[in-house]
Amino acid sequence: MSKYKEIKGFKVQTLASDTAASAAAAGLWSSGGSLNQGRAQMAGMGTLTAGIVASGRNQASPIGSTTNTELYNGTNWTEVAEVNQDRYALAGAGTQTAGLIAGGRLPPSGSGRSEVESWNGSSWTETTEFNVSRAYLSGNGTQTAMIIAGGSVPGTSAKTETWNGSSWTQVADLNEARIYAGLFGGPGSVSNSVLAGGYDPSAAVASSETWDGSSWTEGNDLNTARDAVAVTGIYTNGLVYGGGPSYTAKTESYDGTSYTEVSDLSTAVGYSAASNYGTTASAFSAGGFAPGITAVTEEWSAPSDFIPINLGQVYYNSESNAFKVTQQSPPTGTWSSGGTLNTGRSRFGGASNATQTAGLVFGAGGSPYGQTEEYNGTAWSEQNDLNTGRYISYGGGGTQTACITAGGYNPAGSPVYATVVAEVYNGTSWTEVNDLNEGRLDCATFGSSTAALLVGGGEGPGGPNTVASVESWNGTSWTETTDIPTSRQEMGGWGIQTAGAIVGGTKDTGPTVVNKVYEWNGSTWSEGGDYPSVVKYTTAFGSATAAVVAGGENVTVKIATSASYNGATWSTNNSLSEAKMGISGNGSSTSGFVAGGENQAGSTLTATEEWTVPEANKTITVS
Repeated sequence: MSKYKEIKGFKVQTLASDTAASAAAAGLWSSGGSLNQGRAQMAGMGTLTAGIVASGRNQASPIGSTTNTELYNGTNWTEVAEVNQDRYALAGAGTQTAGLIAGGRLPPSGSGRSEVESWNGSSWTETTEFNVSRAYLSGNGTQTAMIIAGGSVPGTSAKTETWNGSSWTQVADLNEARIYAGLFGGPGSVSNSVLAGGYDPSAAVASSETWDGSSWTEGNDLNTARDAVAVTGIYTNGLVYGGGPSYTAKTESYDGTSYTEVSDLSTAVGYSAASNYGTTASAFSAGGFAPGITAVTEEWSAPSDFIPINLGQVYYNSESNAFKVTQQSPPTGTWSSGGTLNTGRSRFGGASNATQTAGLVFGAGGSPYGQTEEYNGTAWSEQNDLNTGRYISYGGGGTQTACITAGGYNPAGSPVYATVVAEVYNGTSWTEVNDLNEGRLDCATFGSSTAALLVGGGEGPGGPNTVASVESWNGTSWTETTDIPTSRQEMGGWGIQTAGAIVGGTKDTGPTVVNKVYEWNGSTWSEGGDYPSVVKYTTAFGSATAAVVAGGENVTVKIATSASYNGATWSTNNSLSEAKMGISGNGSSTSGFVAGGENQAGSTLTATEEWTVPEANKTITVS
């Protein structure tokens, strides 16, 4: 006889711990053996079970430095031979038996140094000095192949030098001069490295740069701006932890593209020494300021095997006695810095259904208002211009390689300012297609290059003359369809031709800024859940039941607000880094970006902010 669960049931896996996105995501910090001498701003080298620290600052006031060297076996630190020149704020590279230290500063306030010393496992020997003396520099690599970058000379430096075992060579500068950044890349650092954080010198920064052996390229930012960080790992799999100037315990893992927050240190600390030859599975943090000088060591350990996190996964956690599900919750999403537009612009078009790594914006940006740019998830590149230049929020439907745009303000079309011209982009160039039935600007467009909807808008410069008319595109021509319930312009829109929505905007009377949402099902409009505030010149991307709205203007004040819509109600998200309106957004409810816009001071912007919602485990509750 069959059992009921064999007919209708399913198995739920029982786990002792939660699933994780990576081994690093499942990692934890624990207490290790204390240094024999508390200190900060020292050189750290080696691995968790074969580590070494050298020199550093052993008192805060007056500043004092030490020649002391200690070795770590994964349990205890042992004092060994001393360096030839005491110093602090220096860089280190290599292993417990073959290391190199470079640069630094002599107390109490001496200038940067260029001395280099080599370690053979038992003693230090002075070797060839590098070219530009400095302190607070970053370094990594091996005893015979080291890279150093940044530092103070005095004054913040962008200089980079590489060591081949006998001489130093100046190579390409950093894009951003900085001190006390973290540089990781392991044994291959001279060919491939990542430099993260630092001080620029007015504030701690979150920016990150990658080195390919010949030049530095700007990459994705840390989640938390900081200097005085400790780092370990290789250029595709690294770990950044601690830092200042307000000491932090935050730890972030790097996967070769982006940074993800993982388990914190037990103690907030900056200027600690790291096992820069270590991995994201095994590392140490020794000494530092916390805020006084400390001798504490913490050990990082991540599992060699783990159960990966999978969206929609349901399991039972036996430790917490709870059923859990893996999902993406919009309120946990974050905005981070992306690449910079080549041309600043506001109230322009974008392919709302494009992606975070294949985006498209066009129009505005100054006469002749046809500039087009593509985004690859890191940088923007200029493409062929629109045939008819235009601006003033006319939107766009489709993707990076198949997008349609129509309407907009065409200064060259005087006296017909609100153009009827429509164009389609094929990933290379724009082609004019059949015109709209009614010229308009400040409208919303969503859908695809062969099935789009254009909603509302204004008929002329300065308005109001706001319209309620809607036009549908079938890949060949535009057809008038059901009007929106109330005339509207300057709104945001999202979705596809048969399932979309608009939010906010202004009505003729006043004009009045509204917070109303109208939803489209392919034939009729109905009211949806009101946006949390009145808004105009906002941007939106996503689907009818999973969308993100960001930025805009609340009557006369620019806003940084962001919220997610589930087809009925709104949830508040983390805000943009800056209040702005007239931005353009591409993507989905869990992965997208906004670019450009205008801030409260009236400045036209080039910044891109990327939206990412992490996968996370949530306890299932039954009410």
